[in-house]
Amino acid sequence: MTTPVSVKLLAPRAKLPAYGSADAAGADLYALADGPVEIAPGESALIRTGIALAVPRGYVGLVYARSGMACKHGLAPANKVGVIDADYRGEVMVCLHNHGTQPQTVEDGDRIAQLVVAPYLTAQFQSVDELDGTERGCGGFGSTGRR
Repeated sequence: MTTPVSVKLLAPRAKLPAYGSADAAGADLYALADGPVEIAPGESALIRTGIALAVPRGYVGLVYARSGMACKHGLAPANKVGVIDADYRGEVMVCLHNHGTQPQTVEDGDRIAQLVVAPYLTAQFQSVDELDGTERGCGGFGSTGRR
C-alpha cells in the first residue's frame, strides 16, 4: 500500500527520501551539509535534510536510526524516534547523537536516518476512578521475567 506524501526540496542539493529496496518500511533521509560535520563522542549535532513534508492527515512521519549507522558508527537520533506531525511544514532536521567512543563525521549526501510514514489513532483521554483489571496489574520494569 502506498500513500502520496508531498515533499518540498528546500535547496538544490536536497534529495527526496528514497527506499533502499521494494519491501523497505523506512525511506532514507539524506544529510544536507556545507561541509563535514564532526560529532564528538557523547555529543549531538543537528543535521539538515533540506526537505519539508506534507504528511497526510491521519498519518505521522517517524524518524528512526539507520541500523548500520547506529551499530557501526554509534550515530542515532538523539531523541530515539522523531515525530513529524501532519501539520508541520518546516524543514526536517535530524539531531544525531554519537554513542560511540570515537568522533564520527557526517558528509553531505550521507544517509543519516530513515523515515517511516504510518497511520495513527488519536486517543480520547477520559478520567476514571478505576481501571479495568488485568493479570499483570501494576507490574512493570521486568515484572514479567526475562524468559
